[in-house]
Amino acid sequence: MSENRRRASAEKTKPTPFWLAAAVVVPAVGLLARIEIEGGEHLPEEGPYVLAPNHYSEFDPIVIAVATWRLGRAPRFMAKESLFRVPVVGAVLKGLGMIPVSRTTSASAAGQAIAQAAELVADGRGVIVYPEGSLTREPDLWPMRGKSGAVRVATAGDIPIIPVATWGVQSILPRYGKFSAWPLRKRIRVRFGPRVDLALEPDVTPSPAQLVAATDTVMARIAGLLGQLRGEEPPAERWNPGQHGQKETGRLEP
Repeated sequence: MSENRRRASAEKTKPTPFWLAAAVVVPAVGLLARIEIEGGEHLPEEGPYVLAPNHYSEFDPIVIAVATWRLGRAPRFMAKESLFRVPVVGAVLKGLGMIPVSRTTSASAAGQAIAQAAELVADGRGVIVYPEGSLTREPDLWPMRGKSGAVRVATAGDIPIIPVATWGVQSILPRYGKFSAWPLRKRIRVRFGPRVDLALEPDVTPSPAQLVAATDTVMARIAGLLGQLRGEEPPAERWNPGQHGQKETGRLEP
């Protein structure tokens, strides 16, 4: 099913704060980027989902948000809990249905995931979770080792987890680089993949080893999609920042 033939979900057709945001953001991004969406049929038209993208530019969340909106769904992200306590910013995040996430210990991460999954299922909403937790440290911008937050939420609510990869955003804003608007309408490709089979039982708390294995599966699928966009073979193993003396910062999920 092509992007133009999709039916917009109720969360896009009913008036919401997203309408105002989209009215500003979508045309502005359209000047900077020519976003080409592939595999949009894999994003559910209704109901909850967890969308798991690669992350190599501070601008790629904007691209993912626009692509998700164009496919008929409201782009909600997980955001650091501390942001919800900031005046005005917190109210905007709540109004847009963003999901707060705190830095938890492994003991409490399962409980947080269950609560977040229950909210998504009850409201029929989706959420965008960056499994890497921060910009990739991989030298060639391939996805690095993932964290388990996306898998935890998906498993807790038996929610489909959809891998997605983008490429070309670095031409607008390179990793840790300077913003570049010219030339306008740079080509950016977004490819969605089919739901990942996590091989985990729903409503059963997975073991740490199972979480690691399932997260590795998700990251391999994201890397595979990116490899298709780049026309290259992704590395067989994900980059581990800790093994290269790199500090993992910007963690946004358990």
